[in-house]
Amino acid sequence: MQIKSTSLADAIERHVHPGDSVHVMLGHSRWTAAAREMARQFWGTDPGFTLVMTSLGALGALFFEGGLLRRVVTAYSGNSFPTYAPNPIFARAYESGAVEIEHWSILTLAQRLEAAARGLPGAVTGSIVGSSMAANDAFSLVDSPLGPVGLLAPLAPDVALVHAAVADRAGNLAFSEPLLEGVWGAWAARRGVVATVEKVVEDLTGLGYRVKIPGHRVLAVVETPFGAHPGGCFAPGLPVRSYGEDVPFWIEAARAARGDFGAFARTYALEPHDHEGYLAVLGQERLEWLVGRSDPASWLDDAESHPVPVDEPISAWEVAAGLGAREVGVTVDRHNADAVLAGAGVANLAAWVAVARARAEGRPVVLTAELGLWGYEPTPADPYIFNHRVFPTTPFLSDASTVLGLVVGGSGSTVIGCLGAAEVDREGNLNSTRLADRFLVGSGGANDVASRAAACVVITLARPERLPATVAYVTSPGSRVSSVVTNLGILRRLDGALRLAAVPAGPGPLADRVRELVASCGWEPDIVPAVEELPPVGMAEALALREYDRERVFLR
Repeated sequence: MQIKSTSLADAIERHVHPGDSVHVMLGHSRWTAAAREMARQFWGTDPGFTLVMTSLGALGALFFEGGLLRRVVTAYSGNSFPTYAPNPIFARAYESGAVEIEHWSILTLAQRLEAAARGLPGAVTGSIVGSSMAANDAFSLVDSPLGPVGLLAPLAPDVALVHAAVADRAGNLAFSEPLLEGVWGAWAARRGVVATVEKVVEDLTGLGYRVKIPGHRVLAVVETPFGAHPGGCFAPGLPVRSYGEDVPFWIEAARAARGDFGAFARTYALEPHDHEGYLAVLGQERLEWLVGRSDPASWLDDAESHPVPVDEPISAWEVAAGLGAREVGVTVDRHNADAVLAGAGVANLAAWVAVARARAEGRPVVLTAELGLWGYEPTPADPYIFNHRVFPTTPFLSDASTVLGLVVGGSGSTVIGCLGAAEVDREGNLNSTRLADRFLVGSGGANDVASRAAACVVITLARPERLPATVAYVTSPGSRVSSVVTNLGILRRLDGALRLAAVPAGPGPLADRVRELVASCGWEPDIVPAVEELPPVGMAEALALREYDRERVFLR
């Protein structure tokens, strides 16, 4: 068998060419050392790449600042840490037209790659209908004997960069779920795959069930320990150590995007001329700490260093999330739901509290997430959905095609969505992509949830700019939005329209609190004849939320 091992520099030099469409596979690792080497080699050379990447994250700014890109095909262009927020480097490039952006949802991007991998002329989808993304040239709504069908054109990159846990000397690549967009891009890539791995072994006998990409698809294999950094690598049952995500590093990258990103790039991408040099910059102590972060019990260290704040007053976001958790519980009961899938940030905190409360009361509802998680249990002191420490105890690990394309909207389960957005309009349409004057982040999996879930609860603050009459861009259609929950009250879909239905109890007449919520909307919402007065959100509910977000990253 051909030995495909080589150096990182040689693998990129030989197999990534100017003008290529390059797919950077994320899986649960989010990053690969090959992407960093690509940025180093092509920095400032104007190679005109098309980047196909499900979620850019802060490190995607390397491709922008280095002048590598002509076009980006993605579902999310923003930071994930410390909060899910716009990245100014992406925003400037898109708003100026320096880089063309093509928006998709997580599922539809994976489906396009899958269609190419399978050699099919298209893929059927239940997502993006009714959204602004439906205007993409690669999407068509086609009449058929079965009714209107959404069709996606296949997407085949020239080369894929992936990080696997292990490879053998024939180039077979072994992974562990969860795998987000899956390995479709690796199978679809016209020339093949450049793989970084934690370790190259002699053979993978007995581990064939972990091989997701066979050697004939692989152009080169590079042994790069910690090659997913600052992402993590979950590798149970494989002959390498797992390690967690380096959240402080992601935060450093996000902050650099608002300051001197060039200095950040020099330190971590341009000046280390090989992977060993990069690891030396990180230091052995940091790497060992990341290995410790893969321990499911490592959250106890976080909890010890960050006790739940009990003396801080309840914030507007905590009121919205507290009311939202109640509304999710009611919606779960109404639909007899099997699972709740939450968007990032405050929405997932509310969903976590709601599901924990429902389970304590004996209902069998669970949490699911588009990364490929079903039945996961969030850990205290960690407010992020894709926490690697929950992987070992999660009973079903898969990928986004399974969760967003089968679990959500499929015939075998009933799923409730809990979402946030920059804008929610009178129809329930959600916008997380762009405002009239600036770029935001994109859909992520929100469109797939809003398009297919049994019902969606949306959580936001009551402000006219967040509740306009019409959103600037329809990221997700509002037809399945059953409630819009704010800190000042709740709009519920009744008789087909979102109507002001409930406000928290408080000082002053009920009519004054109703008028305050009406004034916070960018339109004049209808008001139900008997507005419900809700018990105010108390400290016990706020503390349940803070149990997860102890630094109040999202709740403050």
